Amino acid sequence: MTINIMKCTLEDLHTLQNISYETFNETFKDQNSPENMSTYLEKAFNLAQLEKELTNPASQFFFVTVNEEVTGYLKVNTDDAQSEDMGDESLEIERIYIKSKFQKHGLGKILFNHAMDLASKNKKTKIWLGVWEKNLNAIAFYEKMGFTQTGAHAFYMGDEKQIDFILTKTL
Repeated sequence: MTINIMKCTLEDLHTLQNISYETFNETFKDQNSPENMSTYLEKAFNLAQLEKELTNPASQFFFVTVNEEVTGYLKVNTDDAQSEDMGDESLEIERIYIKSKFQKHGLGKILFNHAMDLASKNKKTKIWLGVWEKNLNAIAFYEKMGFTQTGAHAFYMGDEKQIDFILTKTL
């Protein structure tokens, strides 16, 4: 099994959209109404929105591949691309998603470690993320990685207000 991480470019726009739809839907469809899922997916992952994010120099996307198949992705933000004002010394992990059939094979940890390396190379002293309060598996994973809850913020899934915990790790 050959695992690689590759940085996404504009040529990857459609692949990024496909993996975004698939992994977000797999992760959250059972806990949300079809209407709210559809509204969110269209807003967050339409081609214009993804192109805007891909061309922002303070955001980066990376695919993880297994035997050349895209199995998941990572999005990190710095500076003004962060979804909360956490300061110049911070790197945000905005998204880590792995296709369900590839979960529990260490791919999420590989992407997480890649984000940690990026933070270190960019001399960041803090790494943070938002995670839905009901996503207990993700919360347990991040706590195992040394994150602690430092706050919370609202996240809208369609018209439903949900709460994301803000988890932070000092480097």
